[in-house]
Amino acid sequence: MTIRVLVVDDQAIVRDGLVTVLSMVPDLEVVGEAADGAEALAAVERWSPDVVLMDLRMPGVDGPTATARITAEHPGVAVLVLTTFADDESITTALRAGARGYLTKDAGRVEIAAAVQAVASGQSTFDAAVGARLVAQLTATTAPERPASLRARFPELTPREADVLERIADGRTNPEIAAELFLTVPTVKSYVNQLFQKLGVRTRAEAVALVLR
Repeated sequence: MTIRVLVVDDQAIVRDGLVTVLSMVPDLEVVGEAADGAEALAAVERWSPDVVLMDLRMPGVDGPTATARITAEHPGVAVLVLTTFADDESITTALRAGARGYLTKDAGRVEIAAAVQAVASGQSTFDAAVGARLVAQLTATTAPERPASLRARFPELTPREADVLERIADGRTNPEIAAELFLTVPTVKSYVNQLFQKLGVRTRAEAVALVLR
């Protein structure tokens, strides 16, 4: 199956280079380009890509804002960030917006192509530098106590379902939960449906009310 890709970057020379590189990869087709987040949103509507290769810092509508809109309005479209920045704030912001993968512009043609294919198939992917920072963040953070208490209160839930329930109670959207737990949005939806059935609730509001009792 041919993977349809939209390239988003505010620098024309970068877009041209990415289009050239991706066009050399079998089963990848660049269907469009955009110079900022606003153009990206319009391009997604027009071309219905499978993957959006998204820069972060652009004038006007930036990458994270566009990513959040795309993942909310077009859940079948995967966003793969390709940016110069690999600081904790940039990574966290992109993942919370719903990005499924994160590469820096040090990545080569083979790595970019493999990442596009991975996110198109529903996987998450990060380059080595970003992966190391994510591991550092996770190991440096004390795990919250509430998931354990939720598992004790609702033993019918699996640990992952308890994690999702905790974030529902905190007001997180499905894309935000997916970013925090490094899952795909469809996987989060599946966990939500399962825990709703187990708890006998039909809405997020009912689930939150149950947690707060």
